[in-house]
Amino acid sequence: MLSHRAWLSHPTKETRFFDKYFDRGIHWYRWHYRRAGDGRPVGEVAPTYFASEEARERIARLIPHAKIVCTFRNPSDRVVSLYRLKQAYGLTRWSLEDALRRDPELLESSRYAKHLMEWRRVFGESQVMATVHDDIETDPQQYLDRLLDFLEMPRLRLTAAQVRRVLSSEDMTEPRHYHWTRGALLMADWAKKRRLDSLVSAAKRFGGHRLFVGGGRSFPELSVDERAALRQLLRPEVDALECLLNRDFSGWK
Repeated sequence: MLSHRAWLSHPTKETRFFDKYFDRGIHWYRWHYRRAGDGRPVGEVAPTYFASEEARERIARLIPHAKIVCTFRNPSDRVVSLYRLKQAYGLTRWSLEDALRRDPELLESSRYAKHLMEWRRVFGESQVMATVHDDIETDPQQYLDRLLDFLEMPRLRLTAAQVRRVLSSEDMTEPRHYHWTRGALLMADWAKKRRLDSLVSAAKRFGGHRLFVGGGRSFPELSVDERAALRQLLRPEVDALECLLNRDFSGWK
C-alpha cells in the first residue's frame, strides 16, 4: 500500500545499488525512479543494505537526510528463510550446517544490535526507526500508523484485502533444475545491468518465475535439535537487541 503514497524503485523492487551495483553509477540508480515526481517521498525496499558497511556509508554520503526503517524478525526464522531463498534461486547447494560456516551473510545479517547501532551512529537516532515483524502480525494498523508517522506521510486505513499473507520462503521449494535457475539469474542480471528490467518483469508475469525458480522438492523441515542449536547460536544477538530496544524477546529464544 505504500507504493500508492511513495515512489519505490520500478520495476525492480530491490536494486541492490548501494551494496552490490554501486559501480553502475548514480544515473543507473536514478533510472529506477524515472516515474518519481509530484512531491511524494522516494524509497527502496533493501534488506541486504542492513549488514553492509559500504551501503551505509554510501547512502549517508549521497542521501544524508534519508530515513531508515529496520524491521527485525525472529533471527532463527530469518536465517532459515534466507537460506531457503538462496536455495530456491540456485545461489547455494550447501546443507544448512555448511551454509552457516561458509556463507557469512546468513549470520552477519542477524547481528541486529551491532548493525542497528551503526545505522544510528551514522544517521542519528531520529532518522532510524527500529520495528519488529511480530507487530505486523499482532496489529498491522498500529504498525503502519507508526511507520507513516515516522516517514511524515498521511495515515491510511488498511482494508481487509490488504491484511493478508504474501509470498514467503515457506511457499518456495528447491530448484527444478539447478543449472537452469543459475543461468536464468545470470541472464536477468545481464538484462538489469542494461536497464532492461521491464523485460525481466514481463518474463516473470508470463510464467518465467515459476519455470526457473523452485519447482523441485519441498524443503526438509529442520529437526527439533537443529532448531534448538540455531536458537542457541543466535541467543547473544537476541539478548543484545533486547537491551538496545528495552523489549522482551523471550518468544525468540
